[in-house]
Amino acid sequence: MSLIRSSLSLISLPVSTRSFSIVPTSLALLSSSLILLYISSTSSLFNHSHHSSYFLYSPPSGFSSVARENDQGLWPLARSSPGNSSAVLILREGGKSSNSMRVRETDNGSSHLGGNGQSSKNEIFHDKCLFMEDYKQMNKSFTIYVYPHKKDDPFANVLLPVDFEPGGNYASESYFKKLLMKSHFITKDPFKADLFFLPFSIARLRYDPRVDVEGIPDFIRGYISHIKQNFPYWNRTNGADHFYVACHSAGRSAMEKTEEVMFNAIQVVCSSSYFLSGYVPHKDASLPQIWPRKGSPHGVDSLNRKRLAFFAGSINSPVREKLLMNWQNDSEIFVHFGHLQTPYSDQLLGSKFCLHVKGFEVNTARISDSLYYGCIPVVIANHYDLPFQDILNWMRFSLVVPTLDIPLLKRILQQVSLEEYERLQRNVLKVRKHFRWNPFPVDYDAFYMVMYELWLRRNVVRIPLTKNIRHRPNYTNDSR
Repeated sequence: MSLIRSSLSLISLPVSTRSFSIVPTSLALLSSSLILLYISSTSSLFNHSHHSSYFLYSPPSGFSSVARENDQGLWPLARSSPGNSSAVLILREGGKSSNSMRVRETDNGSSHLGGNGQSSKNEIFHDKCLFMEDYKQMNKSFTIYVYPHKKDDPFANVLLPVDFEPGGNYASESYFKKLLMKSHFITKDPFKADLFFLPFSIARLRYDPRVDVEGIPDFIRGYISHIKQNFPYWNRTNGADHFYVACHSAGRSAMEKTEEVMFNAIQVVCSSSYFLSGYVPHKDASLPQIWPRKGSPHGVDSLNRKRLAFFAGSINSPVREKLLMNWQNDSEIFVHFGHLQTPYSDQLLGSKFCLHVKGFEVNTARISDSLYYGCIPVVIANHYDLPFQDILNWMRFSLVVPTLDIPLLKRILQQVSLEEYERLQRNVLKVRKHFRWNPFPVDYDAFYMVMYELWLRRNVVRIPLTKNIRHRPNYTNDSR
């Protein structure tokens, strides 16, 4: 209104006076425009991807707000001061450790987190020193409480770990739970726990005839209601220190009737697309989809691979249709839909680059397949929050190609020099162990990498429990 009144007063002035008043006003507007133009061209506030998400809050007293940087942007994090447990506001640390953080320059000149101030194209970690330091601390102190269920529970098949070695496309979900329950991270004292595990299996619910896909949201809603009524831990943080693990695509709609799980709890899922509203980067974590394999194939380290690129799979997305349309009959890029006439492993071992192309979901087991067979993965799946992105520098062992550039795919791959290709392949051999499930966990394998992702997300502010509402289950955790 003041602006309107000023404009009207200008109109009522004589012409000479009006002209005199307009000059400084115009100069002020011009100056403001130039300032905004400068800020927009230099600040990441106006130019950021999903990794530059800003969580805005007013920290309560006793909190420190630290702006940390990843490869593509900044986000503020919060950590509570020792002994400060009275705050009601729930804040998550956001996915990075606070130890020995320094900002350094990457190869392309952009800022990058570092603990040793060095950067190398042969290094697969964002910061190996920092990772190793945090990894030791995680192994010493990280604890998880699993909600207890007896073997005679009607849904024991869903809530307890499997008693066989998992296999197939969704093995990551079962492998994690099976290994967690036998690990040193488990505590039977919920008051010592950093996080709480919701042990339901989406994959086993999917194939349970009592539930099926349509009934999964109702099952989850009933389970969370049970947790709230029988235990006090969820209510302290509204679920912010709870997590579940899912690899089946049915998990995408599983939380439709329990939005508090979707938006508060940590979701460790294979379908980690930040294009979808149900997945929140930095709160949630990407679970690698891994088809378990034993041993190591012969020739995995071979550089003598004759085919430029390979893909095989069904046509179940516009992205794959575009790939087929552009490269189906190419002599160097082998794109096949349907049943292969030759072994899948031979195609992976004989190709320099192996294509991971978005299908029904952004995720498939093709990335882990590529790594297992020593083939450099090419990720063609927009909005994919790649597994272990907090830890591993994917630029060091893979190529990420936007779906828009599918017609340019051959040119992109051919422009990779021999030196660059050899470096990428060496790094593929280094990173393979991080995408592997073992019957018994081995340091830095898929199990420990997922645990580290959870450890990064462990810090929340909890409403303290008074003695009169503390509750300990009256039966032991038989699920171990």
